[in-house]
Amino acid sequence: MKQKFTVTGMSCSACVAHVERAVKKLPGVTEVQVNLLAGSMVADYEENQVNVEEIVAAVRGAGYGAALSGSKQQKEATRRPDEMLQNDLGHMKQRLIVSFVFLIPLFYLAMGHMLGFPIPNFFHGTENAPVFALTQFLLVLPIAYWNDKYYKVGFRSLFRGAPNMDSLIAIGSGAALVYGVFALYRMGWGAGHGDMDVVSQYAMDVYFESAGMILTLVTLGKYLETKAKGRTSEAIFQLMDLVPKTATVLRQEAEVEIPVEEVQTGDILVLRSGQSVPVDGVILEGTAAIDESALTGESMPVEKQVGDMVYSATINQSGFIQFRASKVGDDTVLSQIIRLVEEAGASKAPIAKLADRVAGVFVPIVIGIAVLAAVIWLLAGQTISFALSIGISVLVISCPCALGLATPVAIMVGIGKGAEHEILIKSAESLEMLHQVQTIVVDKTGTITEGKPQVTHLLPGTGVQEEQLLRFAASIEALSNHPLANAICEEAERRNLPLLPAVNFQAEPGRGIVAAIGNISCFAGNAAMMTEKGIVLEEAILRQSEALEQEGKTMLYFGGNERLIGAVAVADVVKESSRTAIATLREMGLDVIMLTGDHQRTAEAIGRELDLTSVIAGVMPADKERVIAQLQSDGKKVAMVGDGINDAPALTRAEVGLAVGAGTDVAIESADVVLMRSDLNDVAGAVQLSKSVIRNIKQNLFWAFFYNCIGIPVAAGILYPIWGITLNPMIAAAAMSLSSVCVVSNALRLKRFHFSQGKGGQLLTEVHTEKNAPTQQSMPLNLAPQELSMPGHQKGEIQMKQQLKIEGMSCKHCSARVEKVLSEMDGVSQVMVDLDEKTATVTLNKPIERSAFEKTIADAGYQVVDVQ
Repeated sequence: MKQKFTVTGMSCSACVAHVERAVKKLPGVTEVQVNLLAGSMVADYEENQVNVEEIVAAVRGAGYGAALSGSKQQKEATRRPDEMLQNDLGHMKQRLIVSFVFLIPLFYLAMGHMLGFPIPNFFHGTENAPVFALTQFLLVLPIAYWNDKYYKVGFRSLFRGAPNMDSLIAIGSGAALVYGVFALYRMGWGAGHGDMDVVSQYAMDVYFESAGMILTLVTLGKYLETKAKGRTSEAIFQLMDLVPKTATVLRQEAEVEIPVEEVQTGDILVLRSGQSVPVDGVILEGTAAIDESALTGESMPVEKQVGDMVYSATINQSGFIQFRASKVGDDTVLSQIIRLVEEAGASKAPIAKLADRVAGVFVPIVIGIAVLAAVIWLLAGQTISFALSIGISVLVISCPCALGLATPVAIMVGIGKGAEHEILIKSAESLEMLHQVQTIVVDKTGTITEGKPQVTHLLPGTGVQEEQLLRFAASIEALSNHPLANAICEEAERRNLPLLPAVNFQAEPGRGIVAAIGNISCFAGNAAMMTEKGIVLEEAILRQSEALEQEGKTMLYFGGNERLIGAVAVADVVKESSRTAIATLREMGLDVIMLTGDHQRTAEAIGRELDLTSVIAGVMPADKERVIAQLQSDGKKVAMVGDGINDAPALTRAEVGLAVGAGTDVAIESADVVLMRSDLNDVAGAVQLSKSVIRNIKQNLFWAFFYNCIGIPVAAGILYPIWGITLNPMIAAAAMSLSSVCVVSNALRLKRFHFSQGKGGQLLTEVHTEKNAPTQQSMPLNLAPQELSMPGHQKGEIQMKQQLKIEGMSCKHCSARVEKVLSEMDGVSQVMVDLDEKTATVTLNKPIERSAFEKTIADAGYQVVDVQ
């Protein structure tokens, strides 16, 4: 069982290591992941061997606070992460102000005489040394009091055998304070006994300013670090802010506004234009245009009606609906996305686990080095003051903040950046593994292609116009439920072509279909069926058909009245984004293999079109996992891209599985990365992001290790015998703080990351027309011309066209509504609506006043702004 816990009191990666070690010791705990940035822990354990209370007790026993996330105790103790962050920053800022208020006069008093600054006379001279030291002591006390957290946490962790960063700060600054008090007593004794040599000696050994400077600079570094770390979680906070704070529910037929947390499954909610959807639910009444860009990345609003689902954090742009809550709280789609991003940030990449293991033993080693360095310098004849200064410098400069922040900050920023672009990365391990991938295996249907057949080419027979062919074909195919038939009907609907009345439908398996339009027998099917029915296939159409079939397209032939009407090419077309995406992946040096159950010829045609490395065709869903395993056995690191449903075994088998498809449950379960926008370009984006994050982590780790490798020996006095150089504890504290800020700042550079695309061109997806003869002088069809020709083209009719500029149309439902109301007007014979241009072209057989158009469109909810 997996449970998430909130952990408080952690300050560095050594804390992380101690918490993980304490919980892993419990029987039944199989895995523990602690997130320093989020202050959380995910534990996987056997319920029959250990319980929540024992896990919490283990964390508290290690010196930290803990509570089960979502529990009443945790909710009472904590607030939203961003609110907690602002609260922490507020306390730190207060501590900083107080610290600097006392540090500035302390530093001036202690170091002013060395810098030539004027110091009051009563601080000068050996006889005034006790007053000089006592004043410094009084000034450092408020600094130590306001920053007592380091002592409370540091010494508690030290006494429990789990020293951390706070332990180093506590020992270092505490030693300076204790030695300063000792020196103060020695000066008092010397002054009382008239031994001014003792007073003079210890007057130079007071380190109160070092203790104050260490505490202040460390707090300044932690403040800047916390402020910067807050930016790493902006993506999660922004997602949280999408959910409205209140919801309007129906209670006893009255509308009541309640906090969104109080909405229950089954409640009826009311949503008006401009409001955000508070929970997931099913529409019971009304229609609305919903902006779902926050979840899907799709900028166009989606028309919703009774029976459709609405999702939390989407926005009602227009309309009024009532819906029943089906998923509330943590069960909504948005909550699942937030949880996915949070869990990814809490997970550890292999490179991060190495850093944590080092940090776990780093602090005890540093304490040992500090003590050893101090002892060696004492044995070498140096004063206690000199040896103490060396020991304090080693303790302070080697705080493992930079080491502990090197990986989690970069990972959190990277995962947040992916979430901004609708790329949900489930774990840090997946993010790291992506940069090692050599081969991308991509499913064809629904991934490279649209996933459903579409009309790509129209080949009208001699004397037949393009729209006549399509209208004839759709009229027959409308009687069939075959996917290819649906493609033809959808194309006719897109062109607003009314269908002819076809009857007597009959299917001939393996051949096609037969129907009748009026008293004419009509046929639709393959070339063999046309030959069998005595319809001669024109040579030009046959040549063009063969070429299209070589490209993987399916040809459908149409005939009637013993003559060929034409042929239609249908195919599952490649998405517009696929060519650019695959070109980008190839430019990155990756092999791209297409995996499909289609015929070899179709697969090879797409392979040539997209310049794929290779294609593997005729593969059943159950065999895709075997193909991935074969590639892995050849030494390849493989990423599988699929729809997350029938590709689930292959997604799981691959080093990284990427699900293209807006967040189905199966996709989220089986894949390591979910591409919410269903855009293949995001595969290249995910790989680029992984490379940038790993490069950033390596830079951070190099700096952290390099800093400690150089800083510790210098602080230990290795340069003193040669050049007489030592490292003052104040400088060590400044260097330690600077190192942490540098690492976090470097990681935040990832927020400027931009996806780059390859040079692949745009795909042409419009329907092509091939004509065999001029249509304007074409010979008569002799096939019920009064039915086959377009409406409004009958002999003797007066034809007029007017173009209406219409505002308010935003989707296909809008264009269909406009088309419907215009078609019902007396005198209108044809309507062509262009959603992109916001126009409707109307063919008239009698004049219609502009005011009539304006009233009709206004009644439908739109506005006519111009008539031409």
